[in-house]
Amino acid sequence: MCLAVPGKVVEIDRSISPVMGKVDFGGVRKDVCLDWVPDVHLGDYVIVHVGFAISTLDENEAKETLRLIGEIEWDDGREESEFRKE
Repeated sequence: MCLAVPGKVVEIDRSISPVMGKVDFGGVRKDVCLDWVPDVHLGDYVIVHVGFAISTLDENEAKETLRLIGEIEWDDGREESEFRKE
């Protein structure tokens, strides 16, 4: 199973091809290809899968998705905070 995670676009570089940007995932910033979401703007939330933004979503939907991900109960005996350290 694959998981696509929402993040907030904090930088966009349209001077290169493909269009790239930085996306913030709760304080962790990653380089992401934005070519598949041509109408994206700074501050927008995007769904990212393996380094590619595959869709945009509104802020409320992004925050709700992140809240639900945060509620996942790990079934291997670890607490969520331990999982995030890896």
